[in-house]
Amino acid sequence: MSNVMIFDHPMIQHKISLMRDKETPSKVFRELVSEVSMLMAFEVTRDLPLEAYEIETPICPATGYRILGKKLALVPILRAGLGMVDGMLNLVPMARVGHIGLYRDPETLLPVDYYLKLPPDIAERDVILLDPMLATGGSAAAAITLLKERNIHHIKFVCLIAAQAGIDLLNREHPDVPIFAAALDETLNDHAYIVPGLGDAGDRLFGTK
Repeated sequence: MSNVMIFDHPMIQHKISLMRDKETPSKVFRELVSEVSMLMAFEVTRDLPLEAYEIETPICPATGYRILGKKLALVPILRAGLGMVDGMLNLVPMARVGHIGLYRDPETLLPVDYYLKLPPDIAERDVILLDPMLATGGSAAAAITLLKERNIHHIKFVCLIAAQAGIDLLNREHPDVPIFAAALDETLNDHAYIVPGLGDAGDRLFGTK
């Protein structure tokens, strides 16, 4: 899985474990999702190009570095992906934000799209696609297809918990898209929920059932 990165940083694993706990209330769960998303953003943006420029410190002239004109867009998959946006924006506040609305049909388990709103210059941007859970991979694959149909080809997928089945599907359908996950779980149950997972991320973020 050369295009898959599973984070093993102690702080991320600590916070993911708190998220898994069913007793963690929605307020704390939201805060943890945002914090882990910001921590993951450091690695997700590692390949941003830099340019050198001259600055004056209080002591002497020096060479500084700034990001070289790279345009970014964050695109959460509604609704759970919204929980990851603020954490990412804390690190990359210049990024634009689009939205993709998808839900999983309870009978077929296939994704159905119902909303799409993207920045007008999205094709010029590197897109970071956000969804806390990568279970079957169907929603993520469908979202990536929607982006590629709009001439967007620089895409990274970022999630909190990934199942092997979801990774396998994305690697088959979109092998060019790197996957970043804070944890890898092996199993899905009969309802296509990740096991042990953390439950329905959207419900836990927003206090719904």
